[in-house]
This record gives sequence, C-alpha cells and structure tokens, in this order.
Amino acid sequence: MIALIGAGPSGLAGARNLQKRGIAFQGFEAHTDVGGLWDIDNPRSTVYESAHLISSKRTTEFAEFPMRDAVADYPSHRELRRYFADFADHFDLRRHYRFGVRVLRVEPVDANDADTLWRVTTQRLADGLEDSAEYQGVVIANGILAEPNVPRLPGHFDGELLHTSQYKRASQFQGRRVLIVGAGNSGCDVAVDAVHHARSVDLSVRRGYYFVPKYIFGKPADTLGGKRPLPRWLKQRVDSLVLKWFTGDPTRFGFPRPDYKMYESHPVVNSLVLHHLGHGDIQVKADIERLDGHRVHFKDGTQQDYDMVLLATGYRLHYPFIDAQLLNWQGMAPRLYLNIFAPRYRRLAVLGMVEASGLGWQGRYEQAELVARYLDGLRRDTPAARQLQSAIAGPAPDLSGGYRYLQLERMAFYVHKDTYRAAVRSASARLA
Repeated sequence: MIALIGAGPSGLAGARNLQKRGIAFQGFEAHTDVGGLWDIDNPRSTVYESAHLISSKRTTEFAEFPMRDAVADYPSHRELRRYFADFADHFDLRRHYRFGVRVLRVEPVDANDADTLWRVTTQRLADGLEDSAEYQGVVIANGILAEPNVPRLPGHFDGELLHTSQYKRASQFQGRRVLIVGAGNSGCDVAVDAVHHARSVDLSVRRGYYFVPKYIFGKPADTLGGKRPLPRWLKQRVDSLVLKWFTGDPTRFGFPRPDYKMYESHPVVNSLVLHHLGHGDIQVKADIERLDGHRVHFKDGTQQDYDMVLLATGYRLHYPFIDAQLLNWQGMAPRLYLNIFAPRYRRLAVLGMVEASGLGWQGRYEQAELVARYLDGLRRDTPAARQLQSAIAGPAPDLSGGYRYLQLERMAFYVHKDTYRAAVRSASARLA
C-alpha cells in the first residue's frame, strides 16, 4: 500500500491515478475535506475572499473532468472548492482518505535500501492520538503555497505587520495607510482590494514586472496563440510587444524596468493594478531600507508613515515531516527527476513541486499519471520501469526550454511548460 499525503489538487490527481491503476493507497489530509488551499475554511488555506484563478478554467482544469460551462472564465475560490468536491465525489476518492489527520514523520525503515518500506507517523487532530504504520511507498502532495516566506526587515514596526497568508478580506484595510511589499500576483490582487477601503495604498518593489491582462480581444489571454509554439526568442519579442499595446509601459507608473526578459520570471496577470496606478489610487515605492516605528525608510532616500505593512513575499517549499536529505534537497529546493522522483529511493515521489506559466492542474495530473504507471511497473517488474529507474538516478534533463529563469527561491523549481509536459508525457507513454 502507498501513503498519499494531501487532498488538494495534486493529491486528488494522485488519488485518481493510483485508483485507475488499481494501486492500493491510504490518503492523509489534515483538514476535514478535500480542496487544499482552495477551501477557505481550511486553517492552512492562504486564499482570500476575492481570490480567483489567474489562469482560465479551460487551461487549468483536469481534462477528464472539465469545469461546468456555467463556471466563470476565471473561477473564484468558491467555485474551485465546489469543483474539487465534485471531482472527489465523481470518482469516489474520499473513501481512500483519513481526514483530520496530520502526517508528523515519514521515515525509511532501512535508509540504505532503495526498496525500503516507509514508516509514516500520523496524529489525529481531534484528540491528538498518534499512530504509525509501514507502507511500500510514499507520494507527497501537500502543496507549495501554504508556508509563508517572511523576510526579516531591518528595524522595528509599531503598526500591524502581516503576510498575505493572514489576509482574508478587504475590511482589514479600513481607513489605514497600507504598504504592500512585493508586486507579484497576490500583491497586486490585494492592492486592488485595498484601494476601496484603505486611506492610502503603496507598493514597495525591488524589480520590474511584466503585466498581462486577463482578456485580449475579448478572450482569456492564455487561450490565444497558435497550435505551433513559437521559438523562445521570437515568443519573448512578440509577446513583449503585444503587452505594450495592451498595458503600456509600467515604468511610467514608477516600476523599475525589468532586468530580465519576458517569461524568465512568472508574469503578473493583473491589469487592474495599472488602472489604479493610472488613477493615483496606488503609488509605487522603492525597496525597503529599514523600519522605524510607523515610519518606513526606502532605499531611494524617501520615507513615509504607515499603519500596516503587508508582506506579499510568497511561499516556500515545506515538507516538515521528512528529512530534507531524503528528498535530495540542494540549495533552494529538492533536486528530483522531472521534479517528481527522489533519486535514492524507488517509491518516494512528490507531486505538485513544479511551477510553470500555463501548466495548469492537467500538468499536475500528468505527473500523477506518470507516478502511478511507474509504481505499477515496479510492482510488475517491467523493463520500462527498470529503464525509468535508471533515468531517475541521473543525469536530470534540462526542463528550462532555453529560458534563463531568475535565481530566486520561488523560481528554483520553475520549468518551461511545453518542455516539461513533453518530458513527463514521454516517460509516461513508455510505461503505458
């Protein structure tokens, strides 16, 4: 039996594919229901009341379970919570899970054996009761957007200092002078919320961004484009030009000019923030130098007083129940074959530890399909499974598609969508 950790999008994809292959598994989910962060009632959820997908439903959904036509192009967290609940019900996945159970430890029974059994220790949250059992393998799918990345800012702030993971509704900004640190997708979403309630809203940034509108020519932007992908250099030039037509030059609002090319970092899918900048509702500030009471000093020599500083500084990978060395952690992230397979062990895999513009949940589903086929192949000792086993030992393929991604923690497991999906699909096809 396989232990599957998590019942969010990646966990459900794992459950469905293990089910399809007839592989026995036990799922564990700390919350009381499926959906992961998209269930706002989940204590570990980091979504807020106004949260919507930044990719459209047709490029994000599971292919075997399309979203209803009545669902908005860019669904809210409420629609997505229902979608995952419907997915779990349709495929009868809930019966495989123990809900309200947190995984405390995942340990190899014999750390020197590639075929080791795995001891999984869990805790029932209702009464604190702990339990341990051994499993043939472990699939980790507990998500990548739950553990806040909280930088240390020099000095002391006497107002309210929060991370976006603690933000739920715009009324938190009522009548306050607000500084949002970071202008990624969450930072810009929250800034747009804040203008309707706050006394003032500023964005502190350290680098430039590319802003992508959600609609182009009346259609979701990510549904446009030809069937045949453009060469990297041409796509960067063409899409940068198209963006200037639709959003203009963000430097006129005070943003630094990006010191990287388009798609070398995740674009910001939000043109409303530019609308509010153009109307003076939001001001762009430089990077923070230090905090002093209610006053914030910026690196360009300016300073201003605030009641709230909100850190839109993203999230970090967090697998607290397993030794980092077992996942081949190097630098800012684990080094896994295809961002999935741990090189030392045959039945240790991670789902969802991947970011790519446009990958969607179907990309995660294809990860899960590959894992299930591989585990099935190991069970039957097929030549294809042995070949993948050799490949997992290294060297790892280049999944960048030729893009030179920024060397940031949040980009440490970033891949090029088409290159990545082709590699995963190819490996999966050989195991079919």
